[in-house]
Amino acid sequence: MSEQHTGRVPARDAARLADPRTTTAAGTLTVFSDIWCSFAHVGVHRLHSTRERLGLTDRVRIDHRAFPLELFNDGPSPRRGTDSEVGGIARIEPDAGWQMWRSADWRFPSTSLFALEAVQLAKEQGPVASEDLDLTIRRAFWAHSRPIGARSEIIALARETPGVDAELIAQGLDDGRARRLVTLDFECARRHAVRCSPHVFLSDGSDWANPGVEATWHGAYGTGFPEVTDDDPGAWESILRTAAESAEEAPSLA
Repeated sequence: MSEQHTGRVPARDAARLADPRTTTAAGTLTVFSDIWCSFAHVGVHRLHSTRERLGLTDRVRIDHRAFPLELFNDGPSPRRGTDSEVGGIARIEPDAGWQMWRSADWRFPSTSLFALEAVQLAKEQGPVASEDLDLTIRRAFWAHSRPIGARSEIIALARETPGVDAELIAQGLDDGRARRLVTLDFECARRHAVRCSPHVFLSDGSDWANPGVEATWHGAYGTGFPEVTDDDPGAWESILRTAAESAEEAPSLA
């Protein structure tokens, strides 16, 4: 009898579905997020900049996991929603790069799945490739109004990212192997109370939902606007130092 009929989880999927509170490696931040989430754009920018400032770039790795909002919400994020987030969120981290959508309306992405898949595919080329491609795609969307819902745009962005083999990304998008990873992350998030984008996990079992930022929404998404009610950029420094301490007894990072 196959695993499908017994109800057992296939071995290849078990690790992906495990609780990130117990499976995050030492010296690693597991970050669940979506590309078109403004809070994640703030968080990932702060993560990179704080890690560099602390001199921890070679000691702490980022394991990006997908928190696909369109699967949680049964539909894509509307342009009016993301535009309102620029107005409400960008002020707390202007250096991340922002603009209201400036490209043609028909180029606004109707999905972020290709983008999320590409970040997972880049892991096959090493953790740095995945981190860098993720950051490239986020900036392309939020700061440059590029249509990251298109396969061709994701491949173009991969070509623009040093150290990333765009042809391997294209092959992976075409054979579909990363779609399963994204949907498994979706199921993992539902099973283990991953609360939002971004949500960060460390090897000691600690976790932070939207580190350092609290916000409220006025009105419905797409017609209302967000308001940041508390902001502590220093939250990332504590998280990174904790991750670095856990790496001291771990093998050297690749």
